[in-house]
Amino acid sequence: MTTTFIIIIACFCFILGFIIAWVIQTAKLSKNKKEKNSIEGFWKSEKLMKETLHKENVLLYQTKQIAENEFLKKINEASAIIKMQEEDILLLQKSNEETEAAMQAGLPGLNELKLKLLEANNTIARFRGQVETKENLYRKSANI
Repeated sequence: MTTTFIIIIACFCFILGFIIAWVIQTAKLSKNKKEKNSIEGFWKSEKLMKETLHKENVLLYQTKQIAENEFLKKINEASAIIKMQEEDILLLQKSNEETEAAMQAGLPGLNELKLKLLEANNTIARFRGQVETKENLYRKSANI
């Protein structure tokens, strides 16, 4: 009976050891599975954040390009306007010089016509300035 009893106790210990090992392994596997799911969730959120930031960067770059193109366009328009105004100023200066020379030469009828032309040119320049000022105010109010 002692040998049978020892065999029964040995079998019981073996089965009990197997059950304990199985419980420990199951606990480790469930812990590893939870960690894996947690890491995968973190990885997915990081990937989503990276994609979102990339989209925002692309959008900001496109906005920057559009703004730069608009500013270049405005600069070109302003340069053309300045060039036209400089040409108008040169023409007015030339006309003024001719008028002064004619006045010194003593041609009265021509002087009256030149003075009227000067007044008309000055009026045109004033109106252009007013129109440009109104256009600039309109553009500024449209941009707001």
